[in-house]
Amino acid sequence: MPTAMITGASRGLGAAIAAALAPTHTLFLAGRPSAQLDAVAAEFGATTWPIDLADVSGIAAAVEPIVELDVLIHNAGVVFPARVAESTAEEWRATMEVNIVGAVALTLAVLPALRAARGQVLFVNSGSGINASPGLASYSASKSALRSFADSLRNDEPSLRVTSVHPGRIATEMQEGLVAYEGGSYDPSRFLSPQSVARVIAEAVHSPPDAHVHEIIVRPRSQ
Repeated sequence: MPTAMITGASRGLGAAIAAALAPTHTLFLAGRPSAQLDAVAAEFGATTWPIDLADVSGIAAAVEPIVELDVLIHNAGVVFPARVAESTAEEWRATMEVNIVGAVALTLAVLPALRAARGQVLFVNSGSGINASPGLASYSASKSALRSFADSLRNDEPSLRVTSVHPGRIATEMQEGLVAYEGGSYDPSRFLSPQSVARVIAEAVHSPPDAHVHEIIVRPRSQ
């Protein structure tokens, strides 16, 4: 079976993506070692890869055994809800380290394996990567940078298919924290389900080999 590496697969959207691709792909679940990640790996017969996107120094060594990789899905990310005046430089640095620098470092480390497979790279971005959202200053900036990186990768690596996925708000733990910051009450029915977004991502993965999906925008139907 073709191989797929998924970051941030221990819960939420990442676990849903793993479930969607498990029937058709051998899964590599990349992230910090945890009981949650191990549980997802056990459920789908996947292999875990200990990678900390906040510490790029160990990424290349961690993925060195991978000689071919068909699909890389960047799903891991952090968010520090804050308007510009409320934010701190430390939050900006932490956001950029994971959401953009870590994603770049992992992509570079597996680039030879992706080239060997003429593979796909999918970036789970956000609506905030297109239009900055109030109260998500550093997050919006990081996602905008991630979109630009995806565009550069697509331009510079013509053998690869590169897709940016821009979902609306998804019913996850991260969303609960954002709603709390906004002073609202969390109602998951208002948001996209992780399974719905995972299905959209899986459909992009399974697109015909002569089709190159550059960008996907998906929003809750209620919007």
